[in-house]
Amino acid sequence: MCTGVGPVSAAPAPVPVVASTNVYGDVVEQIGGGRVSVVSVISDPAQDPHSYEASARTQLELSRAAVVVENGGGYDDFVGRMLRSAENSSAHVISAVQVSGKEPDEDGELNEHVWYDLPTMSRLADRIAQALGTVSPADADVFRKNAEDFKDELAKLEQWTDRIEADHAGTPVAVTEPVPLYLTEACGLVNKTPAAFSEAVEEGDEVAPRVLQQTLALFTGARVQALVHNEQTSGAQTEKVKDAAEDNRIPVVPVTETLPQGKDYLGWMADNITALDRALER
Repeated sequence: MCTGVGPVSAAPAPVPVVASTNVYGDVVEQIGGGRVSVVSVISDPAQDPHSYEASARTQLELSRAAVVVENGGGYDDFVGRMLRSAENSSAHVISAVQVSGKEPDEDGELNEHVWYDLPTMSRLADRIAQALGTVSPADADVFRKNAEDFKDELAKLEQWTDRIEADHAGTPVAVTEPVPLYLTEACGLVNKTPAAFSEAVEEGDEVAPRVLQQTLALFTGARVQALVHNEQTSGAQTEKVKDAAEDNRIPVVPVTETLPQGKDYLGWMADNITALDRALER
């Protein structure tokens, strides 16, 4: 019997994507919606991405990926190494650092933590939408629309940092690592931390006693109005700095390098800005 119903075309398979951290994985999911299948290699807030050792599962996922989103800038070098081993030359590889256009300073140093730079994330959204649309042209309009919605929310966060800058420009702060510097700079704040301290902490090296004392003096001498503390790579020396801030009633603003449990990127950034704003108001 003829039912009059024509053949039903199968929905296209979701675009397989690998992101080096759940920060980028979440952004891809917001832009791709139900049309992407995302694997985030690092999603544990207790895991230091700098010291991550990739697994055979990561290798397999990268061999299948049509789109790969990495931070770049030396932050997640395992992605490039494993892509080459997987012999996946067809994947669209997006480096957030390259998208940012940021260059090393005169000392050759580059702050690679570009996910704390809201303008970079706006450009990254466009780049992700473009790559997804290349792989799945039928969904390209959806990806572009989702990217625009994401960028609209980012713009609201940028307006917020602009308001903080208007109220607190020039306020001295300290950091345990360079992780949040793009955000603090967007708020007009001035980092007073000795470079030798934050660089040693980031590299996992011992901080020289003289440098540690210089850093602690920022709090005992009330030379800064907040400490932005990377909880994800805390150690004995950063705990001393955190204790010094708390002992001298200087607000501590915790940050991380990957998404906290149950948070998306936009909500996470909003929480970070809220915490910073409240600390400065104190």
